[in-house]
Formats: sequence, structure tokens, C-alpha cells
Amino acid sequence: MKKKYTIGLAAKFFAVSVLLLFFNTKTEAQSTPFDCDYNAYLFQYNDIYALDLASGSSYLVSENITPGNVNAVAYNTTDGYIWGYLSTPSRSIVRIGKDFKVDQYQIPELPTGNKYVGDISTEGIYYFKAGGASYYKIDLNPESENYLKYLGQFSLSQSLSIADWAFNAQDNKLYTVEKGTNILYKISADTGEVEALGVVPILQGLNYTFGAVYFDVDGNFYISANQTGAVYKIDRVQDISLGVIKSNIFAFGPAASSNDGARCPTAPVPQEDCINGIDDDGDGLVDCDDPSCSGVAACPTITLTSGANDGGLESNDRLSSLIGERNYNRAKTNYKFDKLTAKRVMKGPSYAKTGKFSADAIPLTQLVPLDVVGETSTIESSPADLLDLTNASDIYSVDYLRKDDNIGALMVIKTDNKVYEHSKFICDRFLGAQLLSVSTIQLREKDFIKSIIKQPDGNTEFALTFSARLDANDQFVVESHWNIDAYADNSAYYNFQIWSNTVDDLLLLADEILNLLEVHGPISEYKGSTPPPVFVKSAKYAKGEVILNLVNNNRTEKIQLEGGLKKTETGTTETMKLAAPIDGYLDSVALSTGNIFDFGFRVSIADGTPDDLFVADAPWGLDGSAEGTTVENYEVTPVQAPYIEDGYPVERNIELSGKTSSYIGVYRALSPRFTPVDLSDYGKLSFEASGTGTLEVKLLKGDGTTYTTTVNLTAEAKTFTVLDTDFKNATNATTDFSSLKVINFNLLSEEGNVEEKQMSLSNVSFNNLVEDKIFISDDISESIVYPNPVRTESSLYFYEESAGAYTFELFNMAGKKISSHDMTGDSKEGQNMIVVKKNNLTPGLYFYKITSSNDRTWSDKLMVK
Repeated sequence: MKKKYTIGLAAKFFAVSVLLLFFNTKTEAQSTPFDCDYNAYLFQYNDIYALDLASGSSYLVSENITPGNVNAVAYNTTDGYIWGYLSTPSRSIVRIGKDFKVDQYQIPELPTGNKYVGDISTEGIYYFKAGGASYYKIDLNPESENYLKYLGQFSLSQSLSIADWAFNAQDNKLYTVEKGTNILYKISADTGEVEALGVVPILQGLNYTFGAVYFDVDGNFYISANQTGAVYKIDRVQDISLGVIKSNIFAFGPAASSNDGARCPTAPVPQEDCINGIDDDGDGLVDCDDPSCSGVAACPTITLTSGANDGGLESNDRLSSLIGERNYNRAKTNYKFDKLTAKRVMKGPSYAKTGKFSADAIPLTQLVPLDVVGETSTIESSPADLLDLTNASDIYSVDYLRKDDNIGALMVIKTDNKVYEHSKFICDRFLGAQLLSVSTIQLREKDFIKSIIKQPDGNTEFALTFSARLDANDQFVVESHWNIDAYADNSAYYNFQIWSNTVDDLLLLADEILNLLEVHGPISEYKGSTPPPVFVKSAKYAKGEVILNLVNNNRTEKIQLEGGLKKTETGTTETMKLAAPIDGYLDSVALSTGNIFDFGFRVSIADGTPDDLFVADAPWGLDGSAEGTTVENYEVTPVQAPYIEDGYPVERNIELSGKTSSYIGVYRALSPRFTPVDLSDYGKLSFEASGTGTLEVKLLKGDGTTYTTTVNLTAEAKTFTVLDTDFKNATNATTDFSSLKVINFNLLSEEGNVEEKQMSLSNVSFNNLVEDKIFISDDISESIVYPNPVRTESSLYFYEESAGAYTFELFNMAGKKISSHDMTGDSKEGQNMIVVKKNNLTPGLYFYKITSSNDRTWSDKLMVK
């Protein structure tokens, strides 16, 4: 359920208790068994993460559980505990309970050396190994007379290059996938006989280490790739015959260099239906949005990506007007990037060769990977209009194409004093995309933060952002952080924003960028941050509310928001703080901000990387570009009261004055990204305006066509209502309000001479309101105020069955009567009308009451603007 909060609301704090760890050299029933819970448990060195296989989300449940690292971990169905092989001290195994207390056992007969492959049969026999063909057994069934005894060393029928294996409860066989060959093997644990079942189709051509593998109750086999964190599913391995293997991507989890997993093999894993429009597995992803539906039913196996020419920035407090102007200029000219005429980028003889360039002056073209992701062509797509808007000193970008389709993009951005100030995961959410997942991938056994983004057109992109700077020894330091303020200041950077339609191509592009950097200098250090455990999946502003849809990976109970909001484009920034409780894996919070233009904020939790976000309404902008035009005053003023009518409000008001010999005006986008909005359900555009001379109202539509109408302004404010059919193009054709990008309000010079122009514009809305509305009804309980809200005066209608007298009273929201607006009078049989004047009433919501001498009462709300 969505929770609503007002700025300043406090919430209870969530305290995380620290678990005490116990180490024993003999078995003692101190810890609590897991008893086959539904989580998978991911071990990285000596830290434990709970992993939801359905969503790929994970969170740290215990860290530093032992002095040595734990590997070859396995769930024991005979006692309900997880067991593992301990690196230090030698010849030791550990038992881990659900409370993450640890019991340690010395097995003197064990050979020395680390063992990283392991699982436990349904009879409680622990099978574990390192490389080669040798494997070992220990009896871990507490009911056995051989409990905790070493059962000896044995040999597989062939050597395998594997990192983990798991028992299938359906047939009590071990299964594993070999690195490099990607062959699925079935192993008889008792005899060591190895049977090849065939290459797993979804893994064809990949070369990952599968350090954590799991089963569910149906015999579905889940394997996790160390480098990308991708989880793959192989359906019902016990039923595989004749090499027919059904496999699929299932989820995207965290990457790790040391990675091992354990899970109860008889616990189910929720599955997505893919065609029923329901989030069946509870991961917040419905049907084709769920990775497990890739290639299932009508869901595409691979989607396309956006191009780099449209990317590069979101608005922020410093740049909102400049960015609005950039987008307006593109909309006004109906700009579209043409892939067919774009310059092709070819791999030349100097590619990846040491040249004459110093490490601090590398041409950006030298840092672009080519011929690494199976692209058929690479085109230049640099958005040069970003150079005047951002802290970039140079920008170069390319799109990777397969035939005519975008399969990836790269922006390389040079900055001189600090890291590039716009990140893709903030920018795209601002422009309407959803952030589906945040986790890590591994490059050279270092963590980099990757995100999965669903664009408004439905395509899914895998994105990665990192930057490189030079240290005091002219060696590269590569940094990957979620928050801009985590990067070192006062340094020049090469900034990389990569996105691709597969996580595998993302990894290849990023690795090649590191190779190209090393052509010009060594990489001395990698610095990174952890991904945010709580992040905003999507956010939007509408009618006085900011709606946040949250993903809560670590099940935290409270978030803290801190940031700044602006009521208008030309206003000052107001700081705010908010604490709010959240609940479950998915939650929504509604912030009652009142009418605003934009809101930049940070979502923090008690412990973990915060998430940063920017949301905004569609912008107003000044168009003073015409020759012979001087702007004297331009101000966007806030709305004083909420919009309560049935319609589509265009929020905030305008004050404009200047001189022009042609025109001076303002524009208003209908969406933050200047994309078309369908308002064809409405037939009227209403606004209140005063000023000098002719006001041209122009609609810019999605196909680049324009339609105009005019009204004449006077010194006295007047409400204008124009029909959709009043707007005409150059051939006198009419239009409707579908596919609207921008509305222009232009003050025109009458004779082409320099003239003084002024305009006050307010209360703009698309609507279907009926003017001069007559209230006639036999229902004596009805009353109506028109227009409502009251701007100067309104008419209040009520119906009487017989003549009499009435008393009118007005009350504020606190119930206090506004005596200055009391009225009495005679009423007649039939329709009656009272004129309600605004006078000195402050804007806001009021209640009125009419009492009749005929023992009738009418009451309702009345809005004053």
C-alpha cells in the first residue's frame, strides 16, 4: 500500500542487532538450524549474503563469521545446517546455523589445501574437492555412527574444471557446469562416474566461472556466474535426454571473485508465469520485464538500446533552464538523430597501439572499443550540444549497431576539475525510465556497479559508469561509485558511460576500455563503492505529489530523505528533510510537496550507499531569441492553491516584460523529456491573462507541425477559453490536442517596430468545462459553484421548491466562520443564484453553507485562487 508523507514527518528508527559468533572445536547444539528456508545463501570469503533467486536481490546477513574463508558450502538435509570447508585453520570444517553462529570441527585425516567445490547428499554425506579428479567424503548425518568421520579420498572418472556442484533431491545425483566448455555434467557420487549431458544453450560462447549453484524442489538447476552475477536456470535436469537442454537467463544478482552457494534442495523457487499480467514471483517485475521470461511466450530474448545522442544529462539546480532550452531547440526543429547518415567509425592500424599521446591528453577516439561485441557497424553519435551545458570539456560517443539496430552505446567524456556531473541511472529515471536492478559485475576481480534500466519504450539496458584519473605518478586510478560525491575532487577525469542490451556485451566493452587505457599508462588502483541496498525504482511528480517506488533489498525499515526543492524554474531552492518507514521488498511513498518545479534528493538508510535522484515537472522556458528582442523581466511564479477541477493543469504562472520588433514569449513542455503527450480527451485550453496587444498561442506537435490561434490582451485580467478547433496550421487545417510537445505563448509586435510588451499568465489548463453552466435540477439537495475555483467572483446555484429566505455562511478549513462574507436574501421557487466575491479572501479551500427558511440546507467546498 502506498504511504503518504508530508515534508518533515518523522518515523521510527530501525536498529540492526549484531550477532555474536561462537567458535567450537566440537559439536555443540548452540546454533539454530535453517530448516529448509527458501533463501539461497551466497558466501563471499567469510561474509554471507541472503540471495533471492527469483529477483537476484541479495543483502548481507552476516560478515566476518570466521577468521578464515569459508568455501565448498552445502545445506545438510539431515540436520538443517549449512556446512563448509575452512581455509584457516587447516583441516577444518564449520557448521553454520540460521542465527549465523559457527561451530568449528577439526578433521585430522583431511588433506591440506583449500577445497572450494562441495555439497551434501540427502543421506548426509559431504562430497567436496578442489581441482582435478580427486574428491573427498565426510559423514555429516548426526544419526550415523560415523558422524564427523572422514570417509576417504575418491576419484571422478574424468577431471573437471568446475567451481561448485550440487545434489538434485529428485535423483540424488551431483550436477555441475564446466567453465569454458559450458557442458552440463551429471555425477554419481558413490562411484565417481561422470556423464556429459551437453552444452547449456544459454551459455553458448561465454567463459564464466560458475562459483555458486543451487537446486529447487522440482530439479531445476540454477547457476551463478562470478563475473556478472547472472543467474541461469536449466529446467528439470533429471529429465534431460538426448542432449535436449532447456535453459534460460533467470535473474541478475551480485558478482564476486570468491563465490560459493548453498540452498535447501527441496525448497521451491517462485516462478514468473510470463503471460498473466501478474508479478507471480514477487520480484516487482511482471511478465516480459522479468529476466526469467526472456524468450518465453511473446517475450523477446534480446531488446534494443537507446542511442548516445539522446543521452548525457538530467536537469539539476544549476542547469534546469539551459537543459530546457536545449530540449526546446531540439523539439522546435523536430530534431532526430539520423543513423543512416552518421559517420562510420572503423578500426584502424593505430587501434590499441602505444602512440605519441600522454596519459593526460588522450584523444577520446582512442578509448572507444571496436569489434568486440559482434557489432556489424559503429557510428559516431556525439551530442555536441552538451559541451555548453555541463562540466565536460570534450565528448565523444558511439552507437554499436547490428544491422540497423542499436545493441549498445558508449559516451566518453573528458572533464578537467572533477568527475562528470550527470549519471545515466539518475538521468534515465528523471526521463521516465525504471531502475530494475542495481548490483555488481567484476572486471579483473574488482567490483563495478551495474544497473538494469527499462526505458519508456519497453527496451531493457544494462548500464555501467566509471571514471579514470591520474595519480601523482601519472598512473590511472579507476573509480566506480553510485554517488557523484564519492569521487575524488580536483582532478581531471576520463568518464565512461556504457549501456548494452546484454550483460555479457557490457562486460566485454568495459574490459576493453581498461585495455585501451593501459595502452597509455598502467592502472595502479581500483576504487569502488557498494551498490545502494535501497533504491528508487521509479519516481514522478504530479499535482503536488512526488511518488517514489522503492526496492528494499536489505528489508530496512526506515529511509531518510534529504534534498532541495524549487517551487518554480526561477525560484530559490528550499532544503528539506524527511524520515519515513518502509516495509517489505517493494514499497511506495508519496511525498506531499505541494506544487513544485523540481526536487533533487538523497535516499539514505542507516548503513549503506545512498541513492540519489532528481524529479521534475515539465519546464517553462523563455523564448527571447528573436532578433530585436530585449527581455526586461521573466519570472515563473508558484501556484497558490491545488488544482481541483476535472482537467489537465499546466502548473505555475508567468510574468514577462520586454521589448521586441517581432515576438517575445514563453514555452511550456508537456513532459520533462519533451516527448509528446496525448491530451485528446480534452477539447479546450483555458488560461487567465492580462497584458499588451496580441498573444499568439501555438501548439508544437510530436511530428513537428505547429498550429496557432490568437487572443487580444487587455490591462485587466481575463479568462480565455480556446477550442482545439480554433488552432490552425498554415493551410488552415484544424487539429486536436493529441501528441502535444510544447505550448508557446508569444507576444507579437503589431507593426514590426520595437514595442513594449508585458504579460501576466496564470491558471493554464486543458479541460472540458462548460461555460455559462446553468444549474437546473429537481433534486433540491444539490448546489453548485461555477466557476470553482473563485478567481474574482463566482455564481452559486441552488434549487427551491417554494419561495422563502436564505442565509449564506462561509467557513475556513479550521471551521471558523468568515463573517465578512455572510449574506441573506429572498429565494424564489425554482433556480436561485448567489454571487460569491473573492474580495479579501486568501487563496485556499473553504466550506459554504446555505440555510433556507424552508428547512433545507446546502453545503460543499469552495476553492479560492
